[in-house]
Amino acid sequence: MTREQLYRSLLRFRDKFSQASAQYDGISVHNPELQQTIDDYSVFITDEDNQRLWAELKDSEIKELHPLVMQLRDSSAHCVAIMEKYRALKLLQGGDDRHDYFHNIEASIDKEFGSFTVTSDSKVLLIGSGAFPMTPLLIARRTGADVMGIDIDREAVELGRRVVKRLGPDLPIRLENLPLERFHDIDRITHIIISSTVSVKYSLLDWLHESALPDVVVAMRYGDGLKALFNYPMEKVDERKWQLAETAVRPGHVFDVALYRKALKLSRAGEAWR
Repeated sequence: MTREQLYRSLLRFRDKFSQASAQYDGISVHNPELQQTIDDYSVFITDEDNQRLWAELKDSEIKELHPLVMQLRDSSAHCVAIMEKYRALKLLQGGDDRHDYFHNIEASIDKEFGSFTVTSDSKVLLIGSGAFPMTPLLIARRTGADVMGIDIDREAVELGRRVVKRLGPDLPIRLENLPLERFHDIDRITHIIISSTVSVKYSLLDWLHESALPDVVVAMRYGDGLKALFNYPMEKVDERKWQLAETAVRPGHVFDVALYRKALKLSRAGEAWR
């Protein structure tokens, strides 16, 4: 693929996302065009040749493409949210389908917290739980941990609750329609996941510094390079507040994960403490 072909591909994806998202009516249980577009986009974003070509672009070329990048990032995130609603509706009406995008995401969940193990005693919060809460279902089923999910999309939360009732009625999962600032149990949470399509995730991370437990682990899903066209990218943090503990860059996956811990403070005697 040449740079010109790459650019034309991005324009086609932008137009397809716009067309597909306009068709959502809250009733239909299937939209093959949207599903195919998301699957094709996942393959495009994770293709090593495409990633290499993107990395070779000059700063001036990246700057020129910035408006298109922002359009694609926002529209693809919106379409993923819609596609989760389609999947939830289809499940709730007696069917289910597993296509490439969902398989990719579910494979990514397995090692979300790296060396920071989730156990049955953990309290996990997912920010941006969506309409088909795969992460809460998988974590609760595999570890027995209490899992809470929040989302500002009321329709997504209502569908998510119905999906959990269908697939894991006895699992310790709670979904709420509220922003992080109104989540009252933050001082009980040991592990936090912030979805890659949450645009204000680093502002939320800053807020969590004063509100979350001293030993909390935050898994920030992100995408840099070509993956930044499908995810919001990594940002610099205030190193007085947060330390980057681990980074899991995973070829073939649509997003990567950065794990953050609260920065160590120094006492007057010079000893580190949290």
